Amino acid sequence: MRKKITVVGCGRVGETLAHILAKKALGNLVLVDIVPNLAAGKALDLMELRPIDGTDIEIVGTTGFAETAGSDVVVVTSGMPRKPGESREDLLKKNIAIVKPVVEEIVKASPNAILIMVANPLDTMTWVARKVSGWNRNRVFGMAGILDTARLRCFLAMELGCSVKDVSAFVLGGHGDEMVPLLRYATAGGVPVEKLLSKEKIDAIVKRTRGAGGEIVKLLGFSAYFSPAAAAAEMVQAVLLDEKRIVPCAAYLDGEYGAKDIYLGVPVLLGAGGVEKVFELDLTAEEKVMLDNSVKLCSESIAEARKLMVPVPELVGTR
Repeated sequence: MRKKITVVGCGRVGETLAHILAKKALGNLVLVDIVPNLAAGKALDLMELRPIDGTDIEIVGTTGFAETAGSDVVVVTSGMPRKPGESREDLLKKNIAIVKPVVEEIVKASPNAILIMVANPLDTMTWVARKVSGWNRNRVFGMAGILDTARLRCFLAMELGCSVKDVSAFVLGGHGDEMVPLLRYATAGGVPVEKLLSKEKIDAIVKRTRGAGGEIVKLLGFSAYFSPAAAAAEMVQAVLLDEKRIVPCAAYLDGEYGAKDIYLGVPVLLGAGGVEKVFELDLTAEEKVMLDNSVKLCSESIAEARKLMVPVPELVGTR
């Protein structure tokens, strides 16, 4: 029997993710969006693509969650972007109002699923999703680290004039200005990039990586969607194929890195069980200061979300 994947939200990220997953043929797809006929139309378009790709998966689109029942993986991309002049609290209110009922429906329809969050603000919305679901922390996590790392690897390869395949790197921390690129672990062809690039060039790449999302918004007028969708697809594949990938993602911390009850980008082992292990790295004093700042900012955002949420019972055990 084929696996079942649900994508909630058929905006730019959701539709691109659905396209990538359809080409990978990892399982049958269900697309969900509240806009009438939107998910159904995109699902039919993808169905008609199958003879060209040579795949036989089933793809359906719906406005409800009945057809998502029994999903193995659910990816939530739905959410509102922050508008000019809008406060973070206003954005949190809007996206909590979207994410909370979506997660409640997912819990009812697919109680054994793995839940991957893409909605922003990423770390906070992932925390909200776990709080609402009551699921074990390994089953609820967020996409950010793979995207941020891909951007760092891209900019390093561009500067070095080498293949991205030969560049290895990763990013810790929150998704945004507070991310912590660990350049001393970055290599090109096994050679530390600190041996290949000047500190000035490395600092410029770090700055560009932190502002990569904003750079695309300035060019397009809206957020990136190709690379975020590809990052989410990589996570879905790692889970469904039990690949045991070591990748950075927004994982729940319960004492790791000195943080509790928050989601933060850290390296994890990603497989059929979801986040099967969180890896703690030895950090330099400078790296620890940067990560502590990231923890502080994420904690503040989550504290705001806690106040704004309609009271949700504290986790009692886990499912």
